[in-house]
Amino acid sequence: MSVETFPYSAFLRGPSQVLPSLDHAGVILERRDEENLVLMREERFGAALTSLNFAARSLSVVAARHEALAEEVLAKELPWLHWLPEHERPQCVRELLADLRVGAETGLLLPFARNLAAWRATAEAWSDPELAQKLQGPFEGNGPSWAGRRGDAA
Repeated sequence: MSVETFPYSAFLRGPSQVLPSLDHAGVILERRDEENLVLMREERFGAALTSLNFAARSLSVVAARHEALAEEVLAKELPWLHWLPEHERPQCVRELLADLRVGAETGLLLPFARNLAAWRATAEAWSDPELAQKLQGPFEGNGPSWAGRRGDAA
């Protein structure tokens, strides 16, 4: 889908300058101190969700029957999977596909995006053998003492 970008202030000053773009594109409204906004026609939005849902369901069926194939396919899109230990890759694939499937069904894709970022960060940690070793422990001490931290103002 093509996208056109406008300053949010242009939309506020005259929506009639921005809205015609929705006939052929999505619109990103750039805001200075806030997250950008996206405008699109409902038909395009519904089509995108339906397509995503179809693709997620299809990939989930393939993954359920052919776990190694799903891992191979995702590794092409997510090359950092290579850094994960072999025993963690199937769990990563299952979690990501589950979040994608539920997100496609509900339209709530932030949990998928967060989990994708978390798995990537995990893979990046594993890519550094020294860091990976440190993160596996052993850890000195008993951790932070939380006694007295609650109700300090009391």
